[in-house]
Amino acid sequence: MATGRGQEPDSEWAGSAEGQAALREAREAMVRHQIAARDVRDPRVLEAMRTLPRHRFVPEELLAQAYADWPLPIGAGQTISQPYIVAAMAEALELTGRERVLEVGSGCGYMAAVLSALAREVYGMDLEPGLCRRAVQLLDQLGCANVQIRCGDGAMGWPEHAPFDAIMLSCAATAIPGPLWEQLGEGGRMILPLGAHGCAQDLELVRKTPAGKEVTSLMAVSFVPLR
Repeated sequence: MATGRGQEPDSEWAGSAEGQAALREAREAMVRHQIAARDVRDPRVLEAMRTLPRHRFVPEELLAQAYADWPLPIGAGQTISQPYIVAAMAEALELTGRERVLEVGSGCGYMAAVLSALAREVYGMDLEPGLCRRAVQLLDQLGCANVQIRCGDGAMGWPEHAPFDAIMLSCAATAIPGPLWEQLGEGGRMILPLGAHGCAQDLELVRKTPAGKEVTSLMAVSFVPLR
């Protein structure tokens, strides 16, 4: 993302008319080349990715990479996921706008913001207090009024608001956490990376049916671990 100033962009530049125009162009290019070109078709997902200012969720020193095709560090050993992975996971949940969704491993809040445009209620959890505080602040500034963030052990879920129509793990687990499965409503969908950190991980979509788990393997991924 060039600034024309011979230096990396900063928040002052991002708030200028020039910066805003460049960031919109970068966001459009992200959706067109990284997401739509890889067969993400849900128009609501594409619009959410096109509208939400991803650059607000990354550290200022990484502003130039905000719309690049890779994950970025956000502090506390955590990352904001690659844009395509965010879009593909959101699309796989087949949200219609009526659902109550739990996200485990919310980090900076970007995925929660995307989900807020797709579902009725979003509940996000993360272990890192600093990331939770920043996510709450950003989501409030962006008007994502249907999102609540809690700092705590996401593997235990958020039973006060269960059952959930959909649950997303934005971190890798070695197995489906029992409390999360219990909090998923009948007919609900769960998407999560399965596999140990540093080893092969498989992104799986799991439907809760009367007969049990219906599992669809989507793609190979690499996520930070569920802690």
